[in-house]
Amino acid sequence: MKIVNILKQSLIEYPGKISGVIFIAGCNFRCPFCYTPHLVLPERIKKIPSIPEKKVLSFLEQRRGFLEAVAISGGEPTLNPELPDFFKKIKEMGYDIELETNGSNPTMLKYLIEKKLIDYVCMDIKNDLVFEKYNPLVGGVLTREIFERVKKSIEILLEGKVDYQFRTTLMKEFHKKEDIINICKKIKKAKVYYLQNFENTKGETVSGKTFTPFSEEEIKEIVEEGKKYTNIKARSYL
Repeated sequence: MKIVNILKQSLIEYPGKISGVIFIAGCNFRCPFCYTPHLVLPERIKKIPSIPEKKVLSFLEQRRGFLEAVAISGGEPTLNPELPDFFKKIKEMGYDIELETNGSNPTMLKYLIEKKLIDYVCMDIKNDLVFEKYNPLVGGVLTREIFERVKKSIEILLEGKVDYQFRTTLMKEFHKKEDIINICKKIKKAKVYYLQNFENTKGETVSGKTFTPFSEEEIKEIVEEGKKYTNIKARSYL
């Protein structure tokens, strides 16, 4: 597990809590719109020095009483088998933990929930849950097996054993209104489903390309129709 960065304080990662954010490098997807290629592409990752786990835990120990939670981001954190042991050490300090995930490892997700090692999950739903539509959003690396795992993770979260949110980043090159409405229909009982517009201000992307955001009017229209099926909301890109 390669920890490459710590954000000392955030008010937006974990809903309603002051959190520190830990970034773990490495991902099994190649989402073309991802604005953290240094956490995804192997040739970039190897150039970044690791932060020792001991140093991360020391930082969290020092921030006890101020920070309330720790958000774990990536990359894709669930690729690391060491994750549960790392989370246990954080939980022993009294922190709540948020996991950000693409949903490709439902076995790890279920284990973390059952062992009460996570308190909140933020899962990306890239597009309508149709293989041919989902695959371009993850850079064409999707297999049928991994796609089934993603859908399994959605099912696990819909069981409601841990607090969570789903989110989709909107781009006109990949999404149509009906794609988002179809997602709403498939996650009817979701606690919350956020739409966030692609923002061109994030700098470079994994694909080296930029993409076209939806207009505010278009998003408002999607949200109004989506509300018929699930708890959908719009927000700024996080």
